[in-house]
Amino acid sequence: MRHKVRTEVGTGAVGPHQPLADLAEQQYGVVSIQHLEGLGYSRDTVSRASRSGRLHRLHRGVYAVGHKNLTWHSHCLAAVLACGPNALASHTSAAWLWGLLTSRPGTFHVTAVTRRHAKPSLRLHYARLADEDRAVREGIPVTALPRTLLDLASTLSATRLDRVIERSEELRLFDLRSIDALLGSAGHHPGVSRLRHALAIYRHEPAFTRSRLERRFLELVKRAALPAPSMGFNEAGFELDAYWQPERFAVELDVYETHGSRAAFESDRLRQEELKLIGIEMIRVTGPRLDREPKMVIERVATLLAQRRRQLRAEMKVA
Repeated sequence: MRHKVRTEVGTGAVGPHQPLADLAEQQYGVVSIQHLEGLGYSRDTVSRASRSGRLHRLHRGVYAVGHKNLTWHSHCLAAVLACGPNALASHTSAAWLWGLLTSRPGTFHVTAVTRRHAKPSLRLHYARLADEDRAVREGIPVTALPRTLLDLASTLSATRLDRVIERSEELRLFDLRSIDALLGSAGHHPGVSRLRHALAIYRHEPAFTRSRLERRFLELVKRAALPAPSMGFNEAGFELDAYWQPERFAVELDVYETHGSRAAFESDRLRQEELKLIGIEMIRVTGPRLDREPKMVIERVATLLAQRRRQLRAEMKVA
């Protein structure tokens, strides 16, 4: 929500100051000294307005117009304006503006072109960014999504980074080609190797994956050095989420949204019986369980695969 400006700068009626009021309303109630000078206010006029309370200093050269009833967006934009031309909200501040986080960050992160003095509640970063690394979200200059992911990769845990990338995909913001282009020119940025690792499951996969849960399962299988299963494989008219054909062993990846009705409950049990009748063993793994205990899930899959191989060998010897 934009701020309604309730007072003027300098003296006189609101009318002469309407351009400032309009600008402040567009900018969450905050303006820079450059904005004020562009509207014709001298530095002496700005100083008098600051002393009289018609402008409220937030940072050097950045003011709230008329009042200090400011939002997170107000303070974020003020932090960007305080860091000079071409500065951008970045890291977790950018991630919040892109909709990638579930909780709003308290510290404002800004990437500036030149080094500046440290400021309270503001974390400064320094980089010369290309035009394609820049964007605007909700009226605030911000790092473009690929650059935001790269910056986050240097600070977030692997699990949180995975979730942020997944969220960008859910929001239909994810573009692997743009991210790869950035990685190719990012040099020694500390997030490069970690972001490359996190993106491994999105590229060059021989198995077709239809959901986040399937990608996560396939990634864990690969990390455990198990043979890659066929994903979405059709066997005897049954589509199997993950299937090891030599062992005739399948894993059904369950999500409540697709298996939450009573009819689905009955159908799933009948399907498992029918697979058993044609010699296919199947287990079920739910999304919450895979998130909660991935190591145990994959260890059990490995054990059951080994048991299934021994069983099939024994049956062949008997035959």
